Amino acid sequence: MVLFQQKITIIRMRPPSRQNINDGLQWFGSSLGLFNLRDKDKSCFRLFIELLRAAKKNHGLTSDELAERLKLSRGTIIHHLNKLIDSGLVLTEKNKYVLRTDSLSSLVDEVEKDTRRLLEDIKNTASVLDRFMDS
Repeated sequence: MVLFQQKITIIRMRPPSRQNINDGLQWFGSSLGLFNLRDKDKSCFRLFIELLRAAKKNHGLTSDELAERLKLSRGTIIHHLNKLIDSGLVLTEKNKYVLRTDSLSSLVDEVEKDTRRLLEDIKNTASVLDRFMDS
């Protein structure tokens, strides 16, 4: 039985040639597989930025607050929140959504820890399977 699933996607991309906050944040999120070409109005990107701003102020936001601030439907907000929750970057606390950490650097640290734990689990399972295959 799987108690918790987390989808971690890391995409190797060339960093933006010009350094500005918008391009840097787009690259950051795209490198973590958060934003894709189908998101024409950049709604997931805008949602991520709003959650980052809220994290800097140490508070969470409801889906209704996010929808109102971003002028998006609640359904769109929920769709993107679910993706961010599945990635392990967003948590729910007291019916509000919060970024897992209050800084991008510590967010990368958390993704790195998650990835190491995941790879360790895969490695352990591979060892067990190897033993089964050898017998």
